[in-house]
Amino acid sequence: MTRAARRATRSVRTGIDWLVTLRLSATLAAFATAAIPTVAVLAAQTPVQVREYEAPRTVTPVVLDGALDDPAWRVAPWTQSFVDIRGEGWPDPSRTTRVKITWDEHGLYVGAELEEPHLWATLADRDAIVYRENDFEVFLDPDGDGLAYYELEINALGTEFDLFLDKPYRRKGKANVGWDMEGLRTAVRLEGTLNDPSDGDAGWSVEIAIPWSAFRPPEAPRHAAAGAPRPGEVWRVNFSRVQWPLVVVDGEYRKEREPVDWSDHPEHNWVWSPQGEIDMHIPERWGLLRFVEPR
Repeated sequence: MTRAARRATRSVRTGIDWLVTLRLSATLAAFATAAIPTVAVLAAQTPVQVREYEAPRTVTPVVLDGALDDPAWRVAPWTQSFVDIRGEGWPDPSRTTRVKITWDEHGLYVGAELEEPHLWATLADRDAIVYRENDFEVFLDPDGDGLAYYELEINALGTEFDLFLDKPYRRKGKANVGWDMEGLRTAVRLEGTLNDPSDGDAGWSVEIAIPWSAFRPPEAPRHAAAGAPRPGEVWRVNFSRVQWPLVVVDGEYRKEREPVDWSDHPEHNWVWSPQGEIDMHIPERWGLLRFVEPR
Protein backbone atom coordinates (compact mmCIF):
# COMPACT_ATOMS: atom_id res chain seq x y z
CA MET A 1 0.00 0.00 0.00
CA THR A 2 2.95 2.30 -0.55
CA ARG A 3 1.19 4.26 -3.30
CA ALA A 4 -1.95 4.69 -1.16
CA ALA A 5 0.10 5.86 1.80
CA ARG A 6 1.90 8.38 -0.34
CA ARG A 7 -1.38 9.73 -1.69
CA ALA A 8 -2.85 9.92 1.80
CA THR A 9 0.13 12.01 2.95
CA ARG A 10 -0.20 14.32 -0.02
CA SER A 11 -3.95 14.64 0.61
CA VAL A 12 -3.37 15.75 4.17
CA ARG A 13 -0.75 18.24 3.03
CA THR A 14 -2.63 19.76 0.10
CA GLY A 15 -6.34 19.21 0.67
CA ILE A 16 -7.20 19.46 4.34
CA ASP A 17 -7.03 22.88 5.93
CA TRP A 18 -8.22 24.09 9.32
CA LEU A 19 -11.80 24.60 8.12
CA VAL A 20 -12.28 21.03 6.89
CA THR A 21 -10.64 19.65 10.02
CA LEU A 22 -12.91 21.74 12.23
CA ARG A 23 -16.05 20.65 10.38
CA LEU A 24 -15.12 16.97 10.36
CA SER A 25 -14.09 16.97 14.05
CA ALA A 26 -17.26 18.72 15.14
CA THR A 27 -19.40 16.40 13.04
CA LEU A 28 -17.82 13.26 14.45
CA ALA A 29 -18.10 14.62 18.00
CA ALA A 30 -21.78 15.36 17.54
CA PHE A 31 -22.45 11.91 16.07
CA ALA A 32 -20.47 10.21 18.83
CA THR A 33 -22.64 11.73 21.55
CA ALA A 34 -25.93 11.06 19.78
CA ALA A 35 -27.98 7.90 20.11
CA ILE A 36 -27.72 5.65 17.06
CA PRO A 37 -31.22 5.31 15.57
CA THR A 38 -32.25 2.13 13.82
CA VAL A 39 -33.22 2.09 10.16
CA ALA A 40 -36.90 1.89 11.16
CA VAL A 41 -36.62 4.92 13.45
CA LEU A 42 -34.79 6.93 10.78
CA ALA A 43 -37.51 6.16 8.28
CA ALA A 44 -40.19 7.18 10.75
CA GLN A 45 -38.48 10.47 11.54
CA THR A 46 -38.07 11.69 7.98
CA PRO A 47 -40.03 9.84 5.28
CA VAL A 48 -38.22 9.88 1.96
CA GLN A 49 -39.08 8.49 -1.44
CA VAL A 50 -36.39 6.00 -2.41
CA ARG A 51 -35.76 6.16 -6.13
CA GLU A 52 -34.97 3.12 -8.27
CA TYR A 53 -32.99 2.63 -11.46
CA GLU A 54 -32.57 -0.35 -13.79
CA ALA A 55 -29.08 -0.39 -15.29
CA PRO A 56 -28.93 -2.41 -18.51
CA ARG A 57 -25.80 -4.35 -19.37
CA THR A 58 -23.94 -2.90 -22.36
CA VAL A 59 -22.74 -5.15 -25.17
CA THR A 60 -20.42 -2.51 -26.62
CA PRO A 61 -17.43 -0.92 -24.83
CA VAL A 62 -17.81 2.50 -23.23
CA VAL A 63 -15.61 5.12 -24.93
CA LEU A 64 -14.25 7.11 -22.00
CA ASP A 65 -13.98 10.67 -23.32
CA GLY A 66 -16.41 12.56 -21.10
CA ALA A 67 -19.18 12.58 -23.72
CA LEU A 68 -22.21 10.32 -23.34
CA ASP A 69 -22.80 9.93 -27.06
CA ASP A 70 -21.34 6.51 -27.91
CA PRO A 71 -23.51 3.40 -28.51
CA ALA A 72 -22.84 1.95 -25.05
CA TRP A 73 -24.93 4.71 -23.47
CA ARG A 74 -27.90 4.39 -25.81
CA VAL A 75 -29.30 1.42 -23.92
CA ALA A 76 -29.21 3.26 -20.58
CA PRO A 77 -32.06 5.61 -19.62
CA TRP A 78 -31.54 8.88 -17.79
CA THR A 79 -32.33 9.02 -14.10
CA GLN A 80 -34.85 11.54 -12.84
CA SER A 81 -33.41 15.03 -12.41
CA PHE A 82 -31.73 15.69 -9.07
CA VAL A 83 -33.69 17.22 -6.18
CA ASP A 84 -32.77 19.01 -2.96
CA ILE A 85 -31.12 16.55 -0.58
CA ARG A 86 -33.88 17.15 1.97
CA GLY A 87 -36.56 16.04 -0.47
CA GLU A 88 -40.16 17.08 -0.83
CA GLY A 89 -41.08 20.61 0.21
CA TRP A 90 -37.67 22.12 -0.54
CA PRO A 91 -36.89 24.28 -3.60
CA ASP A 92 -36.09 22.52 -6.84
CA PRO A 93 -32.45 22.85 -7.97
CA SER A 94 -31.80 25.81 -10.26
CA ARG A 95 -29.68 23.62 -12.59
CA THR A 96 -30.46 20.22 -14.04
CA THR A 97 -28.38 17.16 -13.14
CA ARG A 98 -29.02 13.63 -14.36
CA VAL A 99 -27.18 10.32 -14.60
CA LYS A 100 -26.92 7.18 -16.72
CA ILE A 101 -25.59 3.82 -15.50
CA THR A 102 -24.52 0.73 -17.41
CA TRP A 103 -22.24 -2.26 -16.81
CA ASP A 104 -20.52 -5.25 -18.36
CA GLU A 105 -18.29 -8.12 -17.26
CA HIS A 106 -15.43 -5.69 -16.65
CA GLY A 107 -16.99 -3.00 -14.48
CA LEU A 108 -19.57 -0.36 -13.62
CA TYR A 109 -19.99 2.80 -15.72
CA VAL A 110 -21.57 6.05 -14.55
CA GLY A 111 -22.22 9.03 -16.81
CA ALA A 112 -23.47 12.38 -15.55
CA GLU A 113 -24.65 15.55 -17.24
CA LEU A 114 -24.56 18.79 -15.21
CA GLU A 115 -26.07 22.04 -16.41
CA GLU A 116 -23.75 24.88 -15.36
CA PRO A 117 -23.57 28.51 -16.57
CA HIS A 118 -20.40 29.20 -14.50
CA LEU A 119 -17.76 26.49 -14.85
CA TRP A 120 -15.44 26.69 -11.85
CA ALA A 121 -12.81 24.36 -10.35
CA THR A 122 -9.34 24.96 -8.92
CA LEU A 123 -8.51 21.88 -6.83
CA ALA A 124 -6.12 19.80 -8.93
CA ASP A 125 -4.36 17.39 -6.54
CA ARG A 126 -5.59 13.80 -6.34
CA ASP A 127 -7.54 13.27 -3.10
CA ALA A 128 -7.94 16.99 -2.49
CA ILE A 129 -11.18 17.68 -0.61
CA VAL A 130 -13.17 18.19 -3.78
CA TYR A 131 -16.52 18.99 -2.14
CA ARG A 132 -15.06 22.32 -1.02
CA GLU A 133 -15.82 23.37 -4.60
CA ASN A 134 -18.54 22.37 -7.09
CA ASP A 135 -18.44 18.63 -7.70
CA PHE A 136 -20.24 15.41 -8.66
CA GLU A 137 -20.28 12.50 -6.21
CA VAL A 138 -21.00 8.76 -6.33
CA PHE A 139 -21.87 6.58 -3.30
CA LEU A 140 -21.91 2.78 -3.60
CA ASP A 141 -22.92 0.07 -1.12
CA PRO A 142 -22.77 -3.23 -3.05
CA ASP A 143 -24.42 -5.49 -0.45
CA GLY A 144 -26.79 -2.81 0.83
CA ASP A 145 -26.09 -3.40 4.53
CA GLY A 146 -25.15 0.23 5.26
CA LEU A 147 -21.56 -0.76 6.03
CA ALA A 148 -18.29 -0.92 4.05
CA TYR A 149 -19.24 1.51 1.31
CA TYR A 150 -17.40 3.60 -1.27
CA GLU A 151 -17.42 7.27 -2.23
CA LEU A 152 -16.00 9.06 -5.27
CA GLU A 153 -15.99 12.80 -5.94
CA ILE A 154 -14.86 14.57 -9.11
CA ASN A 155 -14.77 18.20 -10.24
CA ALA A 156 -14.73 19.95 -13.62
CA LEU A 157 -10.93 19.69 -13.73
CA GLY A 158 -11.24 15.92 -13.50
CA THR A 159 -9.71 15.82 -10.01
CA GLU A 160 -10.61 12.59 -8.22
CA PHE A 161 -11.21 12.10 -4.49
CA ASP A 162 -12.05 8.50 -3.53
CA LEU A 163 -12.47 7.02 -0.07
CA PHE A 164 -13.73 3.98 1.80
CA LEU A 165 -15.91 4.07 4.93
CA ASP A 166 -16.33 1.09 7.23
CA LYS A 167 -19.64 2.55 8.46
CA PRO A 168 -21.41 5.94 8.49
CA TYR A 169 -19.98 8.82 10.53
CA ARG A 170 -22.99 8.85 12.85
CA ARG A 171 -22.13 5.28 13.77
CA LYS A 172 -18.53 6.31 14.55
CA GLY A 173 -17.32 5.35 11.11
CA LYS A 174 -13.91 6.40 9.82
CA ALA A 175 -13.07 7.63 6.33
CA ASN A 176 -10.04 5.97 4.74
CA VAL A 177 -8.81 8.64 2.31
CA GLY A 178 -5.60 6.74 1.58
CA TRP A 179 -7.58 3.91 -0.03
CA ASP A 180 -7.82 4.08 -3.84
CA MET A 181 -10.19 2.58 -6.37
CA GLU A 182 -7.68 0.46 -8.25
CA GLY A 183 -8.20 0.74 -11.99
CA LEU A 184 -10.53 3.75 -11.72
CA ARG A 185 -10.80 5.75 -14.95
CA THR A 186 -12.63 9.05 -15.41
CA ALA A 187 -13.07 11.65 -18.12
CA VAL A 188 -14.64 15.11 -18.11
CA ARG A 189 -15.93 17.21 -21.01
CA LEU A 190 -16.65 20.93 -20.66
CA GLU A 191 -19.17 22.94 -22.64
CA GLY A 192 -17.72 26.35 -21.95
CA THR A 193 -14.60 27.95 -20.51
CA LEU A 194 -13.34 26.96 -17.09
CA ASN A 195 -12.82 29.74 -14.52
CA ASP A 196 -13.76 32.57 -16.91
CA PRO A 197 -16.60 34.78 -15.60
CA SER A 198 -16.54 36.90 -18.77
CA ASP A 199 -18.52 34.36 -20.80
CA GLY A 200 -21.47 32.02 -20.35
CA ASP A 201 -21.17 28.24 -20.15
CA ALA A 202 -23.56 25.37 -20.81
CA GLY A 203 -22.26 22.74 -18.40
CA TRP A 204 -20.07 19.69 -18.06
CA SER A 205 -20.33 15.95 -18.31
CA VAL A 206 -18.35 13.15 -16.72
CA GLU A 207 -17.80 9.46 -17.39
CA ILE A 208 -16.63 7.07 -14.68
CA ALA A 209 -15.43 3.48 -15.12
CA ILE A 210 -14.92 1.37 -11.98
CA PRO A 211 -13.69 -2.22 -12.41
CA TRP A 212 -15.40 -4.82 -10.24
CA SER A 213 -12.02 -5.62 -8.69
CA ALA A 214 -11.98 -2.11 -7.15
CA PHE A 215 -14.80 -3.01 -4.79
CA ARG A 216 -12.47 -4.41 -2.17
CA PRO A 217 -12.11 -2.96 1.35
CA PRO A 218 -8.65 -1.88 2.50
CA GLU A 219 -6.39 -4.75 3.55
CA ALA A 220 -8.82 -7.32 2.15
CA PRO A 221 -7.18 -10.07 0.05
CA ARG A 222 -7.46 -9.67 -3.70
CA HIS A 223 -9.68 -12.72 -4.02
CA ALA A 224 -12.23 -10.90 -1.84
CA ALA A 225 -12.98 -8.40 -4.61
CA ALA A 226 -16.50 -8.46 -5.98
CA GLY A 227 -17.16 -9.91 -9.40
CA ALA A 228 -19.72 -8.73 -11.90
CA PRO A 229 -23.24 -8.78 -10.45
CA ARG A 230 -25.87 -11.16 -11.74
CA PRO A 231 -28.91 -9.77 -13.55
CA GLY A 232 -31.50 -8.90 -10.94
CA GLU A 233 -28.95 -8.09 -8.24
CA VAL A 234 -29.64 -4.84 -6.34
CA TRP A 235 -27.15 -2.37 -4.83
CA ARG A 236 -27.70 0.72 -2.71
CA VAL A 237 -26.37 3.80 -4.54
CA ASN A 238 -26.77 7.55 -4.61
CA PHE A 239 -25.40 10.51 -6.51
CA SER A 240 -24.82 14.01 -5.20
CA ARG A 241 -23.92 17.42 -6.58
CA VAL A 242 -22.41 20.08 -4.32
CA GLN A 243 -22.99 23.57 -5.69
CA TRP A 244 -21.59 26.76 -4.13
CA PRO A 245 -23.09 30.24 -4.69
CA LEU A 246 -20.41 32.30 -6.44
CA VAL A 247 -19.49 35.96 -6.81
CA VAL A 248 -16.95 37.55 -9.14
CA VAL A 249 -14.04 39.39 -7.49
CA ASP A 250 -11.24 40.92 -9.59
CA GLY A 251 -12.33 38.89 -12.60
CA GLU A 252 -12.30 35.56 -10.73
CA TYR A 253 -14.96 33.30 -9.26
CA ARG A 254 -15.09 33.22 -5.47
CA LYS A 255 -17.46 31.57 -3.02
CA GLU A 256 -20.14 33.94 -1.84
CA ARG A 257 -19.12 32.95 1.68
CA GLU A 258 -17.37 30.16 3.53
CA PRO A 259 -19.25 28.01 6.07
CA VAL A 260 -18.98 29.10 9.68
CA ASP A 261 -18.92 25.61 11.21
CA TRP A 262 -19.82 22.00 10.41
CA SER A 263 -23.57 22.61 10.76
CA ASP A 264 -23.60 25.62 8.42
CA HIS A 265 -24.47 24.93 4.77
CA PRO A 266 -24.14 27.90 2.41
CA GLU A 267 -23.73 25.38 -0.41
CA HIS A 268 -26.56 23.64 -2.25
CA ASN A 269 -26.77 19.85 -1.97
CA TRP A 270 -28.64 18.22 -4.85
CA VAL A 271 -29.08 14.46 -5.10
CA TRP A 272 -30.69 11.73 -7.16
CA SER A 273 -32.55 10.03 -4.29
CA PRO A 274 -33.42 12.41 -1.39
CA GLN A 275 -31.95 11.81 2.05
CA GLY A 276 -34.45 13.74 4.17
CA GLU A 277 -31.68 15.85 5.72
CA ILE A 278 -28.30 17.32 4.75
CA ASP A 279 -26.30 14.13 5.19
CA MET A 280 -25.23 11.79 2.39
CA HIS A 281 -23.96 9.22 4.86
CA ILE A 282 -27.25 7.47 5.55
CA PRO A 283 -26.91 4.50 3.17
CA GLU A 284 -30.30 3.04 4.07
CA ARG A 285 -31.86 6.07 2.37
CA TRP A 286 -29.91 5.75 -0.87
CA GLY A 287 -31.61 4.69 -4.06
CA LEU A 288 -31.82 1.17 -5.46
CA LEU A 289 -29.72 0.16 -8.46
CA ARG A 290 -30.90 -3.02 -10.20
CA PHE A 291 -28.66 -4.71 -12.78
CA VAL A 292 -30.60 -6.01 -15.78
CA GLU A 293 -30.08 -7.44 -19.24
CA PRO A 294 -30.79 -5.08 -22.17
CA ARG A 295 -34.28 -5.25 -23.56
